Amino acid sequence: MNHDQSFDALHVNNINLWAHVGVLEDERLFGQEFILDITLWLDFSKAIQGDDLLATADYSIAIKGLQRLSFALNCLTIELFSEKVLDYLETVYGSIPMQISLTKTKPPIAGFTGTVSIQRVRNQELLN
Repeated sequence: MNHDQSFDALHVNNINLWAHVGVLEDERLFGQEFILDITLWLDFSKAIQGDDLLATADYSIAIKGLQRLSFALNCLTIELFSEKVLDYLETVYGSIPMQISLTKTKPPIAGFTGTVSIQRVRNQELLN
């Protein structure tokens, strides 16, 4: 880690998203619920020193934008959905270290009552 810069983690958990994602045609036609957790590694030092809102990440922008993105999306795989999420976060916050966990809450598999999640990390090398 670069000792001249502090990295702190902002966690935003349990973002409810509705998306048209899945192998089955009904999943893409009617959509379904997903839960998204995001972690952004940022330097909080300026926000802490000056109690400055402009020096931190406005997570409401990400939440609202991700809700719009997910509702408009129509694809087969949770992998592509996760890539679109990471791309969006990078357009909002720039190339910062980030991690997401995207969970399909009710996969249509007979006899299965669990969830399916994918975890992705982007720009992790910037933490070193």
